[in-house]
Amino acid sequence: MNLTPAMQDFILHWGEMGAKWGVNRSVAQIHALLHIAPKAMTAEEICETLNLARSNVSNGLKELQGWKLVQSKRELGDRRDHFTSVRDMFELVNVVIEGRREREFAPTLAALQRVAVEAEADNTPADVKSRIKETLDMMQMFDTWYADVSRLPARVQLGVIKLGGRIARFLPKSD
Repeated sequence: MNLTPAMQDFILHWGEMGAKWGVNRSVAQIHALLHIAPKAMTAEEICETLNLARSNVSNGLKELQGWKLVQSKRELGDRRDHFTSVRDMFELVNVVIEGRREREFAPTLAALQRVAVEAEADNTPADVKSRIKETLDMMQMFDTWYADVSRLPARVQLGVIKLGGRIARFLPKSD
């Protein structure tokens, strides 16, 4: 696959963005390539296009498959796997959000719940316990909101997002 300057810039930026989110740069670049590729690609094609080592691409593809961002499929008459990214942008964003929730947000909620219980049993000062509870309550509220919204059909979620932007124009601005 020949990359245009715009395609190269997209892949490089996606790699930088991934690195800022704690994702290996080459893994993010592999995802970016598969995201914009017009057709499924083999690991060899990915290696050649991005000039990455085969082991790096193999490990990156396994990681992306574990995150459910990339799928593999076989093509008739070809023994190699062909890889594609999630094509629907709404689904892609939801996969990323749910993955981050599972890996980051949910464990933090569980830790806060344990800490809140522990703080009740030890000599944690009342003002600190109050701050822990406030943090836990706010995070639980957002998690409950996310769980409720994520159960809605995609078209309803998109409608709510669009509606939210329009409602904001009518609400008083805070200082």
